[in-house]
Amino acid sequence: MNYKNLFEQFNEGGKLLLPDAAVAFDTVAWSKHPAFEGVELKHIITSEKTDGQFSFHLVRIAPNKKIGNHIHEKQLETHEVISGAGTCVNNGTKLPYEPGVISIFPIGVPHEVIAGEDGIYLFAKFIPALC
Repeated sequence: MNYKNLFEQFNEGGKLLLPDAAVAFDTVAWSKHPAFEGVELKHIITSEKTDGQFSFHLVRIAPNKKIGNHIHEKQLETHEVISGAGTCVNNGTKLPYEPGVISIFPIGVPHEVIAGEDGIYLFAKFIPALC
């Protein structure tokens, strides 16, 4: 399977379908991560639309860049690796990140993601919403 193509299917043709609305992913702009260089986010659904219950985000990490070690004091976070490869450090344990991997970070657990030479593309979810 061409996983890069799979990410492009999410990025360019993906959509969030709700009973009362649809969000085409290609209409959502990429934004630079406020703290980590080489990381961009596409905020698919945010607290504004979910009453703060959850948020979903596409995440693009440039080759050899990273989301540095951090914790979320109020959110459980999950990652689904769509394409690319790298390493995740989840509570001190190094995990290989490759397409098809899902990782979970309970509230207060330190974690980071380091992209490999081709970058990495994730679908991240936060409960309650990150933003």
